[in-house]
Amino acid sequence: MIDARITAMINFVEAGSRVADIGADHGYLSIFLAKTGRADFIVATDKNALPLDAAKKNIAAAGLDDVIETRLGDGLQVLSVGEVDTICIGGMGGALICKIFDDAPNILDSVENLILQPMNAVDKVKAYLTEENFYIADIDLAEAGGIIYEIIFASRNAEKISARKKFETSPLREKYLALKKEKLQRVLSEMSKSAAAMSSEKYLQIQNKLNAMN
Repeated sequence: MIDARITAMINFVEAGSRVADIGADHGYLSIFLAKTGRADFIVATDKNALPLDAAKKNIAAAGLDDVIETRLGDGLQVLSVGEVDTICIGGMGGALICKIFDDAPNILDSVENLILQPMNAVDKVKAYLTEENFYIADIDLAEAGGIIYEIIFASRNAEKISARKKFETSPLREKYLALKKEKLQRVLSEMSKSAAAMSSEKYLQIQNKLNAMN
């Protein structure tokens, strides 16, 4: 019912949190947050009625209607300022995650912690968080379907940076870095076929990123 990605997200949620599970789908993350006692209050949202109806049934079957509230709507726009302190978003593209935040800046400004599992454009998400004055407190790695994903824990509280070091101790770290290097090397190899591409800012950025990983 839950995979390694969802488990990693759950593990980042601090006890007693008030959580918004954005794009909750069938509600599994919300249900396990409630069952493990990590969250005192949860809002499970989805912009599509069918998965939210499935979430409602699963939540009711688990006897958690008093802890988890479901709402139909897009992104953070179904939330009120100060209603939650933690936002969880998983299984979405990085660009979409950034757009969700852009569409509700007042809600984003009112939360302390973000737990994000972007399916792609991870660097874009990290850069966005920095611009919005969030600290990347830690990153965990999870493998699902043969793909290794980053789970980002970001907070407005700088003290949380040193509290957790999941990335450095992850058993997937070496494999993940090797795959990432290989991908960057392939990109550079293709760009090397064009003099214009080799002289571009993008080529230099990728080269610097690769050098930093060595």
